[in-house]
Amino acid sequence: MNPTAENAEANAVTGAKTPKVGVLLVNLGTPDGTEYAPMRRYLREFLSDRRVIETPRPIWYPILYGIVLNTRPSKSGANYRKIWNMERNESPLRTFTRSQAGKLAAQLADLPNVVVNWGMRYGNPSTEQALRELLDQGCERIVMFPLYPQYSATTTATASDAFFQALMKLRAMPAVRTVPAYYNEPSFIDALANSITSHLATLDFEPEVVIASYHGIPKSYAEKGDPYPEQCLETTRLLRERLGWDDKKLISTFQSRFGREEWLQPYTDKTVEKLAREGVKSVAAFNPGFSVDCLETLEEIADENAEIFHNAGGKNFSHIPCLNDSADGMAVIEEITRRELAGWV
Repeated sequence: MNPTAENAEANAVTGAKTPKVGVLLVNLGTPDGTEYAPMRRYLREFLSDRRVIETPRPIWYPILYGIVLNTRPSKSGANYRKIWNMERNESPLRTFTRSQAGKLAAQLADLPNVVVNWGMRYGNPSTEQALRELLDQGCERIVMFPLYPQYSATTTATASDAFFQALMKLRAMPAVRTVPAYYNEPSFIDALANSITSHLATLDFEPEVVIASYHGIPKSYAEKGDPYPEQCLETTRLLRERLGWDDKKLISTFQSRFGREEWLQPYTDKTVEKLAREGVKSVAAFNPGFSVDCLETLEEIADENAEIFHNAGGKNFSHIPCLNDSADGMAVIEEITRRELAGWV
């Protein structure tokens, strides 16, 4: 008899209830709407995070409240409207994250004491709300899964911050585990490779260059010890190895820089422009640092960078979707979750 069956039999004899284990998927976050007020509320929470903006508050807050929060909400709202899920009146990030949680719950149906929920670091449903819902359902142990393949203090660490800050408010705290970065997991590399080859097979052109575009961070953050750039480059290296491509066919770039500080390079927008001006006519781009498609992939890469490439003389540009809630993407999440649940179920 396996340990799970033995525990179930013992509980049946004693009348004890089997403790539930919660799995909490956490993504970055999303505004509640594209109008000025919800955009400003979301940006205020996001850009007030000390993990995201390390500039001293006396310097940063006058810029944030005097300039950024007065100008950026309208611009960001217009960009969000380009990719908004009108049917559900929400961003694709929320749609896909909810779907991931639902599909994971179905995949873990053989573990009846496991409950799956999802939350956001910024916006709604908040990490604290999602945690309390798990506790209300009787979860005494929680596996918190930050949906960031590569670790950064600006993503994984701040997601953990919000999770533990919520725990600090509790009198009776559950036992917890946090899932580590999965940038080099064989199943993740295989899923990305399958996604790339499947997408390329649908195109009527052969990309001369395929771009792995990762969200950037300030260069100073990496110099202080953030392992993010090394993990991004390792994901690309493993993908090259898996696909049999060289470093000219598959390259790494960094996008979404903000402010005047130097960020990780090469920059995605500058790279696609340079490739076009050098005579490259066909490229494809994908985002292996994002678990689901969002503003930074659907608007910044698929729209904005495609336009930059075309304006510089390029002909064919294709964006390869994120893994989202695809079968391959869900297989990665399930495999990692089952491993982290070991000993608890």
